[in-house]
Amino acid sequence: MNLSKRSYQKELLDGDHISLDDIKQNMEELNTINTLLGGHAITIKGFEALIDDRKKITVCEIGCGGGDNLTAIVKWCSKKNIEVSCIGIDMKPECIDVAQKREQLSGITQWIVSDYVQEQFEKKPDIIFSSLFCHHFTEQELMQQLNWMRSNCTLGFFINDLHRNRIAYYSIQILTKLFSNSYLVKNDAPLSVARGFLKNEWKTIFEKAGIGKVSIQWKWAFRHLIVYTHG
Repeated sequence: MNLSKRSYQKELLDGDHISLDDIKQNMEELNTINTLLGGHAITIKGFEALIDDRKKITVCEIGCGGGDNLTAIVKWCSKKNIEVSCIGIDMKPECIDVAQKREQLSGITQWIVSDYVQEQFEKKPDIIFSSLFCHHFTEQELMQQLNWMRSNCTLGFFINDLHRNRIAYYSIQILTKLFSNSYLVKNDAPLSVARGFLKNEWKTIFEKAGIGKVSIQWKWAFRHLIVYTHG
């Protein structure tokens, strides 16, 4: 695999007609990967960077999948005595179906089955974020996405996504072959790394999108945490 440039090969999860059982298995394994390899911890870092000392917050995740990222935020807020309301947006009703069954999110989450760009908030959320979502898009689509996020939040937005790296690619390929029971994860996990971005590529995308004052940090394991704060 040549990782000097991004792959634009579509992931299987981006296709249609995937069964609910297959999506559920995929979501469960992604939650395990995010937990064991620090993905959820990075999401919490991004959230924490934007809330300051607030004790009441609204957060929206675009491409929310099975809701595991929002669950991690809710658990963290509970420990910190922060009142949190969540919005989860995903195009796939099967993903929302999985997310709706998460007990921790019951009663505090608004679920929206839609392309995020179609959503017009009556009241803008304080924070918008995405996790393992951006690598599904072209650079031009990402510029539009970044400006949508900036326009629809009151405090700022953050991104948790993959760093394209040879070690990350082959490591996740081996791990999923050994331990995954999901054909979606086995195919899409290494491909996701190949579709990821380098730090200088992120900088170029933000510059072309006309968005400054952004923090881009490398995080273990092979992720970038990007935080934009309204100035």
